[in-house]
Amino acid sequence: MPKLVQFGSGPLSLLDPTQAPPGKHTTYAWHVMPLNPDLGGQRYDQFQEEFADKIIETWARYCPNMTRRNIIARHIYTARDYARELINMRSGDIFMGAFNADQVMYNHFGYRTPIPNLYYAGSAAHPGGAISGGAPLGARLGHFYRGVGLTIYEGYGLTETSAAITVNRIDDVKVGSVGKLLPGNSMRLNDDDELLVEGGVVFGGYWHNDEETKAVFSDGWFHTGDLGAIDDDGFLTIIGRKKEIIVTAGGKNVAPAILEDRLRAHPLISQAMAVGDAKPFIAALITIDPEAFGGWKQRNGKDANATVADLATDPDLMAEVELAIKDANQAVSKAEAIRKFRILPVDFTEDTGELTPTLKVKRNVVNQKYAELFDALYAG
Repeated sequence: MPKLVQFGSGPLSLLDPTQAPPGKHTTYAWHVMPLNPDLGGQRYDQFQEEFADKIIETWARYCPNMTRRNIIARHIYTARDYARELINMRSGDIFMGAFNADQVMYNHFGYRTPIPNLYYAGSAAHPGGAISGGAPLGARLGHFYRGVGLTIYEGYGLTETSAAITVNRIDDVKVGSVGKLLPGNSMRLNDDDELLVEGGVVFGGYWHNDEETKAVFSDGWFHTGDLGAIDDDGFLTIIGRKKEIIVTAGGKNVAPAILEDRLRAHPLISQAMAVGDAKPFIAALITIDPEAFGGWKQRNGKDANATVADLATDPDLMAEVELAIKDANQAVSKAEAIRKFRILPVDFTEDTGELTPTLKVKRNVVNQKYAELFDALYAG
């Protein structure tokens, strides 16, 4: 008997479709959970400024009406929760009519370019999947896209591994991971959790650079420089770069990418950089997304001409960022959590030198440019 994924007025549940009320097998887009389990039971109308994904902020800019903005947030969380439910169920057990992405994202807003719904996932009109690599997608976006019928198959590889060496596969996906090994290759973790790989796709060495080649190989294993975790099912998760590890004064090793990725998922935050090497605790520098800032000012009654520098210590803006900090801290231990932060007056850009062409933060440049601010964070 197929099961029905219901997003109704109670907790997420699995129901026998024969017991569902009339019409429930095509769950209405706007009839979703009034409580968000990820926010400790807060009602949706109490966290419209705490949206988890930047996509919601994008929608909000085109939907100035508060009621519609709240509904959009409900739909996106519904899509994400639906995808999470897929993880615990075999796809053949799910009655796909339980969630109609066409209705969810478009029909109730009057838009005229619908996303094909889940009935047609995998058709020529809607391929049902895409491959992502080069930078972390993030579990939240992965769940959202899967919830609306577009599964993102994240993979991992380096130039030295001839591109991909692991990837998620159709019918073998774990959102948030970079998948399993491609055939003919091996991987293991060093004592410090650095990922080591070997196999047919791994290169033989750097051109005319024997010294560097010797530095990255040991007993035939290539040292990737990335920190990872491998679960019991063989799925690899990348934690961060080994060279970016922060070692606090107390000897705690902290992977900043975990915190920074979650912070950047907040719609108001553009860039985040965790600091704390040889310091008693972790702190963070935050930059504000220029595209989201205008809408935030309007919704919070701020002067439309005010700059980020003008509002860097504004209590409302600080409180907004504080919520993002608390969310990020949930992913790490107390010793790894961010205790202090500062909002910078300007965003990081490639032109001003803080970002690489691939939009990675140049930590050494930021450390030098804001050295006095770092000292102030740890003063006293």
